[in-house]
Amino acid sequence: MNQMRIDPKTAVVVGAGFGGLALAIRLQAAGVQTTLLEKRDKPGGRAYVYEDQGFTFDAGPTVITDPSAIEELFTLCGKRMADYVEMLPVAPFYRLCWEDGSHFDYANDQEALDRQIHARNPDDVAGYQRFLAYSKAVFDEGYLKLGAVPFLSFRDMIQAGPQLARLEAWKSVYGMVSRFVKDEQLRQAFSFHSLLVGGNPFATSSIYTLIHALERRWGVWFPRGGTGALVKGLVRLFQDMGGKIELNAPVARIETQGNRVTGVRVEDGRLFGADSVASNADVMHTYDKLLGQHPRGVSQAASMDKKRWSNSLFVLYFGLDKHHAQLQHHTVCFGARYKGLIKDIFNGPRLADDFSLYLHAPCVTDPSLAPPGCGSHYVLSPVPHLGNAPIDWAVEGPRYRDRIFDYLEKRYMPGLRSQLVTSRFFTPVDFRDQLNAHLGSAFSLEPILTQSAWFRPHNRDAELSNLYLVGAGTHPGAGVPGVIGSAKATAGLMLQEVHA
Repeated sequence: MNQMRIDPKTAVVVGAGFGGLALAIRLQAAGVQTTLLEKRDKPGGRAYVYEDQGFTFDAGPTVITDPSAIEELFTLCGKRMADYVEMLPVAPFYRLCWEDGSHFDYANDQEALDRQIHARNPDDVAGYQRFLAYSKAVFDEGYLKLGAVPFLSFRDMIQAGPQLARLEAWKSVYGMVSRFVKDEQLRQAFSFHSLLVGGNPFATSSIYTLIHALERRWGVWFPRGGTGALVKGLVRLFQDMGGKIELNAPVARIETQGNRVTGVRVEDGRLFGADSVASNADVMHTYDKLLGQHPRGVSQAASMDKKRWSNSLFVLYFGLDKHHAQLQHHTVCFGARYKGLIKDIFNGPRLADDFSLYLHAPCVTDPSLAPPGCGSHYVLSPVPHLGNAPIDWAVEGPRYRDRIFDYLEKRYMPGLRSQLVTSRFFTPVDFRDQLNAHLGSAFSLEPILTQSAWFRPHNRDAELSNLYLVGAGTHPGAGVPGVIGSAKATAGLMLQEVHA
């Protein structure tokens, strides 16, 4: 019996962030000839890398919490992750510090956690155990069961409804933590996680407490050589499987014919034809700019313009000629205010006089990221997006940098200014201009309940049937596990069409 010859399908993925890379790898491993187009001179998207005077600075995500999701990409290709990148455990996960001089080392060590909790409020030891049990239940339902399942119809949402109701998903992260834990600083310690995915702890669904259980399950990891080394490993895996990547290839538009996409045209005029196209670019940019010539792009952009967008970030990268051994790898520096500051961050209309900071000191785990005896760092401050606070960052950026340096030198890193070798910063304007992020939002749509799951832009477009989305703007949302989960959901849909 003669077998019918089937031409291999082709796909183009726009944007080489973690979501785009993970999707491209899944497609290529399944036999779909895939081309990855990246605007910038390096892959990674928000996980870009800066190098200066022997210092290596990871631009973006530095907390890896589900290595199994990454390992799955290598396994799919018949490869071992260890042959491409080495993952190093980080302990404690974070050191959480307050202005009264107290700190809390959040680690995967129940005895150490109980001891620290007991010192603050003995009743909260049992309360924390109840919170952890709740977090695990949400993790099982929201991450393991639904994290890589696309919500294409409202029926999908209704089916998940009873579980979401049982878990009281309408309550906020902070509200749910407060039910179990009474000490205010502990409430902050166990509710700040939603900020890692652009969520306001006082408004984001309590579903996001699953991040706590996720960290307790798999730990916190850091790639040797930095997050950029993980990006390089994923690119090499993609290329080893026969995938093609084009750098310095900003996309001008997604070409369409009727209600089908036919390919992608880059700014130099080249056309990359494809059977299907997936965008890892910002969702608003995808519809408003890349599909601005199509009625679907116009209508979707108008709809999304009314939605709530997550906060932005001010990120300050700096290299010192001294290693600060007193620091942990990850430090969260809480300011004097919590709820009031978060309200200012998510609502604007101006930059607050105070701040809370996340300080990254990767040389604690991997000294190779700086010259011998030196330290590579970044510190980020959540700030309002440009739609809530139209700040002139060309003026405010240097001032804000100096305020942060003064604060760090006074409280955490004595002698910082005299040790400074190099520094640079990245503002909401850079998120907008370099990453095409709508309003300079760092995490796409804000992850409130009415903008999650089915209410989020879908992994497959409802009208352009061979157009797909991947990354922070689609289900399940932002964060490295989230965007890698989105790639699994989107790949499943794309491969259904290939095999139809």
